[in-house]
Amino acid sequence: MQSRNLVILAIAILVGLFAVLVVNGVFSGVEKRQEELAEQSRMVRIAVASQEVTFGTPLSMQNVRLATWPANSVPAGAFTTLEDATKSRVALRPIVPGEPILASKVSGTDGRATIAANLPAGQLAIAIPINDVSGAGGFVRPGDVVDVLLTRRIPGEGAAEYDKMTDVVLQSVPVLAVDQVSDENNTKPAIAKTATLQVDSYSAQKLALAQQLGVLTLVLRNVGDATVGPRNTVIGRDLSASRLYIRPKGTGSPVMATRAPAMAAPRPAARPTPLAQPVRSGPMMTVVRGTKTSEESVYHGY
Repeated sequence: MQSRNLVILAIAILVGLFAVLVVNGVFSGVEKRQEELAEQSRMVRIAVASQEVTFGTPLSMQNVRLATWPANSVPAGAFTTLEDATKSRVALRPIVPGEPILASKVSGTDGRATIAANLPAGQLAIAIPINDVSGAGGFVRPGDVVDVLLTRRIPGEGAAEYDKMTDVVLQSVPVLAVDQVSDENNTKPAIAKTATLQVDSYSAQKLALAQQLGVLTLVLRNVGDATVGPRNTVIGRDLSASRLYIRPKGTGSPVMATRAPAMAAPRPAARPTPLAQPVRSGPMMTVVRGTKTSEESVYHGY
């Protein structure tokens, strides 16, 4: 009887310990969730733009304010005081109202807004000459993406002054600035003299050389279109479907087609020439067979 009571007591103790562990686990989970909720609801103050800030605009108390922000989603490089955010800094990129002021979007404490500060690692800025025609009528603006074409004289001693060719030098090149304007919000068309492009080192070499060889033309493309098309060379005869040229005088026909003659279609096999009907002579008679008539010679018997 005593042993039975001991077994019951041991079972009760085990059940009690299990219940305590379960309750502790539940309360620990609840407490952890409460801590997470408290961390998520904890707010901090960071500097944001109070109005639109364009490239090169100095940051000041008039265009920057403090805003409440969730502590667990504060972006990297955010400023927590107005003094630090406006300490001789200027915007390197356009900033919209309510957007956090980040160190990557503003200059250092030197207050200089430069194109170089916007260049990614390994990228260079190079300027090329343009005009109202080569600059797409003034519609090439900062933030656009262009292809660069080169038109020049065809190499070779036999090429005349009008023997030209056009190549695609670069494709999908970002435009950093047009003249001295680098504000992407300035989309108003304007006739410019230079365009500053973002390229790598090898592409910068190609553009520097291309400027010395001929005329560069910028062709606008959709910013979201990253398709790389074929880079064919176009020459004068590609502009005409007939591809005609005029021969020098005294060399034959004044107009000749340069296009290779098409392959001649195979001639059909010659049909056998029917044997010639013998020429009939002597008396003839007409023979009627149903609806058909024929002429037959009349032979004399012996």
